[in-house]
Formats: sequence, C-alpha cells, structure tokens
Amino acid sequence: MSNRHGNLSINSDNIFPIIKKWLYSDHDIFYRELISNGCDAITKLKKLDLMGEYDLPQDFEPKIRIVVNPEEKTLKFIDNGLGMTADEVEEYINQIAFSGATDFLEKYKDKASEEQIIGHFGLGFYSAFMVADAVHIDTLSWQKDAVPVHWECDGGTEFDMSDGSKDTVGTEITLFLNEDCLEFANEYRAREVIEKYCSFMPTPIFLEKENAEPEYETIPADEVTEKDTVIETIVEEAKFEEKENEDGTKEQVEVSPRTEKAKIVKRPVALNDTHPLWSKHPNECTDEEYKTFYRKVFQDYKEPLFWIHLNMDYPFNLKGILYFPKINTEYDSIDGTIKLYNNQVFIADNIKEVIPEFLMLLKGVIDCPDLPLNVSRSALQNDGFVQKISDYITKKVADKLSGMCKTDKESYEKYWDDISPFIKFGCLKDEKFCDKMNDYILFKNLEDKYLTLPECLKVEEPEADASSETEQTESSAESEQAENEEDTEKDTRKPVYYVTDVQQQGQYINMFKEQGMDAVILDHNIDTSFITQLERRNEKVRFVRIDADLTESLKEEVSEEELKEARETLTETFRKALGNEKLNVSVEKLKNADIASVLTLSEEGRRMQDMMKMYGMAGMDPSMFGGDQTLVLNTGNALVQYILNNRDSEHVPVFCEQLYDLAVLSNHPLSTEAMSKFILRSNQIMMLLTK
Repeated sequence: MSNRHGNLSINSDNIFPIIKKWLYSDHDIFYRELISNGCDAITKLKKLDLMGEYDLPQDFEPKIRIVVNPEEKTLKFIDNGLGMTADEVEEYINQIAFSGATDFLEKYKDKASEEQIIGHFGLGFYSAFMVADAVHIDTLSWQKDAVPVHWECDGGTEFDMSDGSKDTVGTEITLFLNEDCLEFANEYRAREVIEKYCSFMPTPIFLEKENAEPEYETIPADEVTEKDTVIETIVEEAKFEEKENEDGTKEQVEVSPRTEKAKIVKRPVALNDTHPLWSKHPNECTDEEYKTFYRKVFQDYKEPLFWIHLNMDYPFNLKGILYFPKINTEYDSIDGTIKLYNNQVFIADNIKEVIPEFLMLLKGVIDCPDLPLNVSRSALQNDGFVQKISDYITKKVADKLSGMCKTDKESYEKYWDDISPFIKFGCLKDEKFCDKMNDYILFKNLEDKYLTLPECLKVEEPEADASSETEQTESSAESEQAENEEDTEKDTRKPVYYVTDVQQQGQYINMFKEQGMDAVILDHNIDTSFITQLERRNEKVRFVRIDADLTESLKEEVSEEELKEARETLTETFRKALGNEKLNVSVEKLKNADIASVLTLSEEGRRMQDMMKMYGMAGMDPSMFGGDQTLVLNTGNALVQYILNNRDSEHVPVFCEQLYDLAVLSNHPLSTEAMSKFILRSNQIMMLLTK
C-alpha cells in the first residue's frame, strides 16, 4: 500500500469538532469506548473461528492490554482481535459514524446466530481526541496475506495512512495525551477509570506501566506453567530432629519436608470479572455470592435484606440483580444506585427512563443489550421499548414481594419495617405496582401482629346496643341538624383505625383495648398520602385515626334527655372558662369512667393539618379548612360531674382549663406557652389539697 494523505469523510450528521469536544459529557469515558472496541474485535474474531472462517491459535487467550507511559505522555490500548485491512480502516475510521458492528452483523447474519456486539455507533474511537493531541493506529487483519496498516491523525480532519510494522493479528491504538489530560497516563487514575466503566466487560483487561520494574512472586515449583518466566528456583531441604525412643535409642525424624519453590515474574491479574454474577442462572448462585457481589459493587458492608435476580430472554434480553438494602432511615440517605449495563459495559447510574422512580431506592445492576442507546451511550433514545423494560422490572419486583408474602410470610414480616417506605412510595408513584401490591401491604396492629388489608377488614368492630345507637343518632340529629341535612348519605365504608404515635395516643389505645378493638400503626411521614391513595383504590375502606371520633362501642347507653341538659351546661361553662365561644363541645357517657376528657379532630381535618406541616404552614388554624377540634367530656367521670353540679365554684374555671389541656396532651403536644401555663396550673391545683 502506498502512503496516503487525505481528509476524513465527515458524515453530514456528525461534525468532527463536535464529536471531539461535546459528544461525551465525561472525558474519562474514552477508556470505556476504546476498550469496548477491543472487546468487539475479539468477539468478532472468535465468531469467525466458530464459523470456520478463521482458525484461532491453540494458545489463543483473548485479552486487552492498557499500557500507560507517564514519561512519554502516552496511553496504549492493545487487543488481539480481528484487526483491520487498509480498506477497513478507510471504511471504519476515515468515514466517521459508519458502524463497523452493524456492517459485520449484516455480512454474517446468515452464517451464525447473532451475538451481541458492544459498538453500535462507530463513534467510540473518536472519543480519544477529547484527551489526545494525536492518535496512531497500528493494526493487522486476520485475513490471509493481510498487510499491516499504520494510521495517524493529529486531531484535525486530515490523516496519514501507510504500511505498518505490526506482526500479530489485532490492533494497537496509541494516544499522545494533551497537557490537560496527563492524569490518564497515571497508573492509579487508569485503574480507577477502568474499574468504573469496565469492571464486568467480557474480555480480560490488563493494566501495565511501560518500562516499570518487574515484580515477582513465589509459587510452588509444581505450579509453574510454560507461560511463567522463572527467575530462580528456591530449594529448602528437609529438616530433621533427633528423637529419643522409649528404649533409649535415638533416631532422626523429619519435621519439615523438602520444598522446591520458583520465583517468577508476577503473573498479570485482570482488572475485570468477565462472568459477573448477574450473567449466571439464579440456581447457580449462592447466598454468599450474592452478598459478596453486593459488597464489592456498592461498597456497602451492611448485608442486604434480600434480592431479586432478573433473568429474561424474551421478548427482550435482560438480566440483573436488585438488592433491598438495610436502611437506617433516621440517619441514612435512602437514595439507592441502579447501575445500567449494555452487554456488560457500564452505561450510567440511575437512568430514569429504564428504572422506575421508586426503584431508585434500591441498589442493583441491570444488563440489557437490547437497549436503544443514543450515540454517546450515556442516555436513552425515546422508545416505547424502554417503557416495556421499565414495566417488566416493576412487575418482577411486585411478583417477588407478593410471592414472598404468600409463601414465606414470616420472612416478609421480618423485612416489612425496612421495606415498607419503599413499597408505599412505589404504590404512590406507580399504579400498576399498587394494583399488584394492594393485598400484600402489611399493617402492624396494637399487638405487634402484621395484617394485610383484607385481614384488617375481617376484624369486626364490637356492635353497640341497637337502642343506644338509635338514641345517639337522635342526639346527633338534634345537636347537628344542619350538618345532617347536608349529608344524608351514611358512610358505608369499613373503618380501619390507626395510630400515628403509640405514646401520644396511649389514652385512646387503652380505650380501644378495653373494648376488644384493634388499630394499626402508621407512623411514617409517607402514610398520610399513602392511605389516601389506598382509599381511592379500595372503595369499601376508610382509614380513621384512633382519635378522630369516639365509636359507639366506647359509649354507655344513656337517654338523650340526660345528655342534652349536661351538654348545654358544660358547653356554656367550658366556653366561658376558656374564653372561646367557638369551642366545639360534645358530651358522652363513656364506658371507662377514669377518662374525663378527650379531644377529637375529624380525619379530614387531621390530614389537612399534616399537609400544612408538610408545606410549612403548621401554624395556620386547621378550622379554616373544616378541621374543627371537638372537646369530648365524659359524664361518667367524677370530675366532670363536679363541674356539672358546681358550675359557680371558684375552682371550676381552673378545672376546665386543666381538663382541656389534658385532652390536648392526649392528642398532640402543647405549645411552649400552653405547657408553661399547664405546669403552673398543675402546681396551683396541688396546692388546693394543702388548704
């Protein structure tokens, strides 16, 4: 081949300076692109061997060598793949954006089943010019009588190509780094980047430093192979000690045998794992292997709770492992990491087009060779196929969780507190996931038992006496006639009572337990939004906080006449004592006579309060949103009876204020000012006992 000087044929869609400066967001990504090209070349050569087009040498070992030379400011990428002829260099290198992989598959598609080739775009080679002032290629094709080719370009649109001197099949690319990018010729920086992008590439990758002093290791002599360079043989003769026998005779006894070791040039160790765990069938993997892989990839030494191994061949090829990490939500960030690979080549972390948002809380790897990537491989093309992959991943996660709940509920319960925020977030973000998980969401009750939603609905509330219910309904009709006229339809949904703070709501919990009633614990900040969604999707269910109202089963049967008179007296007395003419007062006779007063807030009002807190409006009056609080007084309590029968006593205003604050305390903490007054008033009440 005669020497040739020419201009690169630029595809109209890809202007060279743009490729050089802006195609890739991260400059270190050129490592991935050039190593990927080497992997492709080796894959193609092995395919040619399988098809009978080429005979690989018996001692052929596929490998990619990265050689750094900080003194010369160069970086070499050497593969023993199929190499290129001058015509192929012309086609694949000089015509930017021509896809060699696509051409190769088209040419051989009828001779063998298609094998995934990493390079789909034909642009990866030019990522080298992001860091190099000049690039040289030395290559020798696998084809018979091929002539080696030398190609060089200084980063412009001109190149020089001539006969080369390479005498082994494969390709060697030399980068002459620019002054701003000399870090990439540093051995430790090179290792860091290779481990970032290439940890699981399918061909062994070796890193070496040009002209480095050789390193040595010592191995047993019988383990030396033909490939080892033996520096010296070290022999340690057997050692003997004299031992006296019982009969007084002495003999020499061997205490350590003769050993023969070989000092050899240290064997190179590949930086990557060519058979990552996700590429294996789940039946081939042990629990310890899953845990070891997790520690290695995510540098997280807390054991994962459990994992899901994805393994799908149809309608698309997808493999991966998703881990549910152990999270201390009080201190840890709950942002996970899902690493996306394309045929074992790292693409990016947490690509939202592929990974559903709620799964970003997990840690894992997903490898999908069929992904439609854009030219820089770091983002995805808009494609309905991508949505199918996302839907599949969501389905597999839901199947794993629901299957665990059905077949291994004990383990599922053990993990629930850790995984519940993730599942609830998933239900809020993904309707299909919510549909699948609806009956497998767990609720921990007051006895620390876990119930599914269907199980919660089977728990029957104790029935109140029919006559009592009738009288209470009449009482409500008289006192809240206007409201009932507007809301004539009775809510037929089954209530599921819940607690948000076991200590704060202890008084209500005791009342429930005394009547054999149950409630579930919902104490996560996501729960208000979560139960609102569940109600929308389960029309027969309504969630009611335990202090939202007093159910009929907590009340004694009592005549309306008796309650009516007490209600009028106590309402007037408490409003006057508290200086609040708008105070809502309800009077009931509770089965527990020890309880004097409780505070209730409608479920709608409380949820509105939660929303106000979430949006920084905690100081606003909830009554503005229809969330009036109601002070419930128990006529069966001796102190309430004292106030009722001694309304003119000088002590009654103090008792009224104290009962109100006690009711508030059983519902939520007092403000700083109210707490100061409560403590002072408590002291004053105790002083009354000393008089």
